[in-house]
Amino acid sequence: MSGPTAGPPGGTEPPGASDPPGHPGHPSLKRRLGLTDAVVVGLGAMLGAGIFAVLAPAAGAAGSALPAALALAAAVAYCNATSSARLAARHPAAGGTYVYGRERLGPFWGHLAGWAFVVGKTASCAAMALTVGAYAWPAHASAVAVAATVALTAVNCVGVRKSAGVTRAVVAVVLAVLAAVVVACATSGAARAAGLAWHGDASWYGTAQGAGLLFFAFAGYARVATLGEEVRAPERTIPRAVPLALGIALAVYAAVTTAVLAVLGPERLARAAAPLAEAATAAGAAWLAPVVRVGAAVAALGALLALILGVSRTALAMARDRNLPHVLAAVHPRFGVPHRAEIAVGAVVAVLAATVDVRGAIGFSSFGVLVYYAVANAAALTLVAAEGRPPRVVPVAGLAGCVLLAFTLPLHSVVWGGVALTAGAVLHGLRRVVVRRHGRRA
Repeated sequence: MSGPTAGPPGGTEPPGASDPPGHPGHPSLKRRLGLTDAVVVGLGAMLGAGIFAVLAPAAGAAGSALPAALALAAAVAYCNATSSARLAARHPAAGGTYVYGRERLGPFWGHLAGWAFVVGKTASCAAMALTVGAYAWPAHASAVAVAATVALTAVNCVGVRKSAGVTRAVVAVVLAVLAAVVVACATSGAARAAGLAWHGDASWYGTAQGAGLLFFAFAGYARVATLGEEVRAPERTIPRAVPLALGIALAVYAAVTTAVLAVLGPERLARAAAPLAEAATAAGAAWLAPVVRVGAAVAALGALLALILGVSRTALAMARDRNLPHVLAAVHPRFGVPHRAEIAVGAVVAVLAATVDVRGAIGFSSFGVLVYYAVANAAALTLVAAEGRPPRVVPVAGLAGCVLLAFTLPLHSVVWGGVALTAGAVLHGLRRVVVRRHGRRA
């Protein structure tokens, strides 16, 4: 049973806008990724610099309720992941929720989701690039950030298979570093149960804000959905890969958060510039701190790699529909990747990496991505049983959770996120007016 069609009454969409991938005007991407590759791509997006960078601001918001904030972020992520996986199996085309919103809810919602994703995740790319610079060479963080962006854009341009291979190595390194931190903290005499006790110092608002910030570290779980057109047997692979990647990441985050809290406590953690490195030093493993710095830089590189991959695929889908310049819809004849979209994304990220603030970028990114997944949950509500609809409580809870976390983020993140979404909605409206007038003249 197929979902609602995308085009609005009156034929105001441009010719070919709703043509499926593989149509002569829309060259298809190559299906190269299996289950393991898909899980690794998702892990590479999640097990990035988020866990190294976001624990301190999240602890500042949630206080001793940080574990509860992590659980809330994970619950919302699970609902989002389930909805996204079911939709991706039904609509296995590049673009993720941009495609689902367009096909299930209509062109405006698809455009809003795609715009929120591209804008929010471009901010994420900049944050990850700057994290590479901050850990690898703090005195020249911006220059390193730009160099890293250029290098990883080149990696993505030579094919998704090579990108997945690099991501596999990055995930292995990051897991080893995080495991070393957990073991060092757990076996240290500095670990105290008091660090894990709930002191009643956080309100529900602070806990929700902490969860919204922590969502930044989870937001890569459905990256495989944006690669739906490159996954083999997507109807089977995607629903398995998304929850697997999310479950592994949650287990890792829970272990790291517990270990670091036990050593530093919530107050010291909130003040920490490099929480995992400080926890290793406090645990009597000062030798581990440089290793953590290297691991954080490698993790940020892995996240940046996967982020550029995902943003470029959504840009490809939007360009196919002319919601972005159509020139970005090209697929390289040899490597089978959207090379123009990847180069454009890399160029924008390189510019932002020289100008943005890392913590502000995290909040802004979280707002955009939560809006993106709110649309995904709304789209999942339109699925019927024959299409593999999840239990209705899942998308309902996911939608409500996304709205809650988005609007309890720091005020500046909400304000600038709202400005960005409004700009996207205005551009969509202007485009429809131009297309409608063009159609009348024709």
